[in-house]
Amino acid sequence: MAFEGLTNRLQSVFSKLKGKGKVTEDDVNEAMREVRLALLEADVNFKVVKEFIAKVKEKAIGQDVMKSFTPGMVIIDIVNKELTDLMGGSAAKLAKANKPPTVIMMAGLQGAGKTTTSAKLAKLLQKQNHKPLLVAADIYRPAAIKQLQVLGEQIKVPVFTLGDQANPVDIARQAMDHAREQHLDYVIIDTAGRLHIDEALMDELKQIHETVKPDEVLLVVDAMTGQDAVNVAESFNQQLTLTGVVLTKLDGDTRGGAALSVKAVTGCPIKFAALGEKIDALESFHPERMASRILGMGDMLSLIEKAQANIDADQAKEMERKMRNAEFSFDDFLDQMQQVKKLGPLDQILDMIPGMGKMKQQANMQVDERQMDRIEAIVRSMTSKERQDPDLINHSRRKRIATGSGTQLADVNRLIKQFDEMRRVMKQFSDMMGPKGPKMMKNLKSKVGKGMRFPFR
Repeated sequence: MAFEGLTNRLQSVFSKLKGKGKVTEDDVNEAMREVRLALLEADVNFKVVKEFIAKVKEKAIGQDVMKSFTPGMVIIDIVNKELTDLMGGSAAKLAKANKPPTVIMMAGLQGAGKTTTSAKLAKLLQKQNHKPLLVAADIYRPAAIKQLQVLGEQIKVPVFTLGDQANPVDIARQAMDHAREQHLDYVIIDTAGRLHIDEALMDELKQIHETVKPDEVLLVVDAMTGQDAVNVAESFNQQLTLTGVVLTKLDGDTRGGAALSVKAVTGCPIKFAALGEKIDALESFHPERMASRILGMGDMLSLIEKAQANIDADQAKEMERKMRNAEFSFDDFLDQMQQVKKLGPLDQILDMIPGMGKMKQQANMQVDERQMDRIEAIVRSMTSKERQDPDLINHSRRKRIATGSGTQLADVNRLIKQFDEMRRVMKQFSDMMGPKGPKMMKNLKSKVGKGMRFPFR
């Protein structure tokens, strides 16, 4: 998980402050010392840490904080706002040309994920009803052109190429003409990278820049390289004038130093973050939401946006009706699992729910994606009649389902038992909505008082 180490350290610091009725200047100084260490351990730039701590301390020892009834919460709010400002304040939108096409030039070192990110960006634009063109201008890396073509075919986005013998500047120029002819509104140019920044690389990028005059120059950097990512961004920015940064592999970087340093050091906003390998695992970077995640407060806005983009509204309404009327079947259960999978890795989804990250840590809970696959295999091994009417599933049928799904009989029994409990709870809540509701509620309260266990616990 991104920022895992930093989040744990900061939560430990702030839990001490929240327990105090009054906070002294010594308490603030002690807390800031620990925050400083936490940021340095997260590989945040030293100068950035120094300035950040100075700003927070100045506000945290003000009269408003010292006289507050909840000083710990006020200090957390100050840190939250300063973290947000550190990462850019608000989301930086992608530029748009007055006259199409909008040209986006992708730059970066080899291995940062430039080609994959170009395709992810095309997919994101496609979701917003744009018609992008991918341009294969990396003629040096073996199979770079082929990789872009495969990705383009996968997401059904055209890829412009003149082969690996053409001049990258000519490729970019002719790609622009092609985009205009085909009425495509975005051109994403995948340029060549090197293992290090050199004169030849920069000269070629400058020539492409001069020829196509891009609206955006996005630098793709690997978040897992920490301070090196920031140094690379600074070097590129000095020679090419970047308009934004894309952080890749942010989900694999438990420290997060690059995300917290790059804007402060280079002045370039982080426009996108890649949080996974899937082609749709690219998100607009929202500093305020990322600050909330870092402090363990979740990110419900991003979760809601994911749900709105991936879950069918009519299907959701129908599912609500079935739950209310206790008509929920294993087929419906399977549909719900597919909807949840569309939202992304479960680990990331849970981290977006306020407080869930801390609960995971305290319970030492490991999210096993394979468990969902096993459950799906069990349900798919049932006949259509069994999925609609689980009461048909006797012992011999359960043995057949276990064999067909490659699981144990105990796994099948457990799933069916949990499913029955879930339907029973749905029925109880459905009855509570009717005329017998108040009496049902009273009975349920008495059961809870006697230690009734919640399903799936």
